[in-house]
Amino acid sequence: MNYLSLFLAIPTLAFAAGQPVFRNADRLDKLVRDVAASAVDRFGKGGLTADKISITIIDLADPKNPVRASYRGQEPTYPASVVKLFYLVAAHHQMEEGILQRTPELERALHDMIVDSSNDATHFVVDMLSGTTSGPELGEAALRDWMDKRNWINHYFAALGYDKINVNQKTWCEGPYGRERQGLGPDFENRNKLTTDAVARLWYEIVTGRAASPEGTRQMVSLLHRDPFAKSEDPDDQATAYTGKSLPPGSQYYSKAGWTSDTRHDTAYIRLPNGAEYILAVFTVDNSKQTEILPFVSQRVAQEFAVSTIAGGHVVH
Repeated sequence: MNYLSLFLAIPTLAFAAGQPVFRNADRLDKLVRDVAASAVDRFGKGGLTADKISITIIDLADPKNPVRASYRGQEPTYPASVVKLFYLVAAHHQMEEGILQRTPELERALHDMIVDSSNDATHFVVDMLSGTTSGPELGEAALRDWMDKRNWINHYFAALGYDKINVNQKTWCEGPYGRERQGLGPDFENRNKLTTDAVARLWYEIVTGRAASPEGTRQMVSLLHRDPFAKSEDPDDQATAYTGKSLPPGSQYYSKAGWTSDTRHDTAYIRLPNGAEYILAVFTVDNSKQTEILPFVSQRVAQEFAVSTIAGGHVVH
């Protein structure tokens, strides 16, 4: 069943509350372990070791009773631009609660943050969410007040049951300055971190309409849609160079990826031509130059879902 299409076609559905419950399935557990081991075996000579990759898969064969399995899925990792997915959800929450005014400029920033992965747009969104601004260094008391405001984003997701994550920092390329640098802590101990389990859960809540209203869900998934079969020579193109690169023709692909000189991540909702639907989150550490790791993992997962749907430990052909 194409659950996402079904949800988007019914404008009267209300988004759900409460923390989702994920079941286990032996076959999915085996798949995620085998895929991780195969990736390490294939790319180990380039530096990929068992402690430098994390994978989470959620099978959506029965969206009301999702099945999840992960390899190092609770290991906090610097998330690069994947954190922008959390800012997108938080912004829709604030707009729907009347905390944040929906304006053309905010809509433009959300588009550029997700579609173009713009850091400038992300800075604008984070300031809007938290009521903070960048600027010169602050004194101790003023910095504490500033951090209290910035931590609203953390408090929001913590209240929903997300743990082992930090999402209170702006994304940046060459480095933060002033109060943004202060906020990271002397040893960058406060920098953003996510787990593949947390990201996969957020994807589940988006595509099943738990994270926003029906209209909010439509807007988010529209921004997250990628065409993996487009033409691009950019080795960092989010549509064609990450997990979408290895999907079979006819697949639907919604993704938020991120990379730095050290990390390379992709998180996605995927629907294959045979109707199988699943969420895949993959993080790597110290292997950003090995660009084929994510497509390799994606291909192995897609091959399994292309021949069977994994539900409740049983294979449904």
